[in-house]
Amino acid sequence: MPFDELHAKTYGLIGYPLTHSFSIDFFNRKFKAEGINARYVNFEIPDIGDLMEVIAETSNLSGLNVTIPYKEQVIPYLDNLDPLARRIGAVNVIKITPGKSANSFRLTGYNSDVVGFTDSIRPLLRPCNKGALVLGTGGASKAVCVGLEQLGIKPLLVSRTPGKGDLTYADITPEIMAQNNVIVNTTPLGMYPHMDECPDIPYDCMNSDFLCYDLLYNPDVTLFMRRASEHGAVTKNGLEMLLLQAFVSWDIWNRPA
Repeated sequence: MPFDELHAKTYGLIGYPLTHSFSIDFFNRKFKAEGINARYVNFEIPDIGDLMEVIAETSNLSGLNVTIPYKEQVIPYLDNLDPLARRIGAVNVIKITPGKSANSFRLTGYNSDVVGFTDSIRPLLRPCNKGALVLGTGGASKAVCVGLEQLGIKPLLVSRTPGKGDLTYADITPEIMAQNNVIVNTTPLGMYPHMDECPDIPYDCMNSDFLCYDLLYNPDVTLFMRRASEHGAVTKNGLEMLLLQAFVSWDIWNRPA
């Protein structure tokens, strides 16, 4: 089907910054390959308050993905929340449907990170993996914690700020590392272009029983992953999670209203 700009549906991504995002390439390639009359656009907004202007001024906008730093901040702007998104307290998919009056719309928030994360990490888990340290306390960390609990692994949140998580980085002892040999980085530390950064954890406590998962996917191998693998840990980046949650996003946007 040739692209018809007048009637094409628009999907997009809101966040700030968006230089690290692969979503625009993924969806536009999908639309072209499958003959779907649609486009995917990046909306790099410096303030979540700009969301309603984006929606009002973008023709045929049917759905949005949400990334750093707006997964929690976007919730007050939504009309409805899916039960899983409500439980997590974070949204990364918005379905946009017509409202009851002319030129109005309804925004429903969903979370596809849980499915993307659990389906991606599940094949790597071993019987020795019982506890996890989740680095960061943002919206993605909440989805990761729910996913780990679904997989039977007890998560502990690690924050730079005392009282914001279960532990601070300074609290991580060799004993805690030994009890929690799944480490998930949900922070932006190490993301392009700041590839010389990584979370401050005792990497020398790791061994081959450790599984270190980084939600980042640019670069392919982060410093967190590299330092973990030097001590024998199994590592994985977040690209497959991105792809899996993108499939779920597309399914959500195309469900009957």
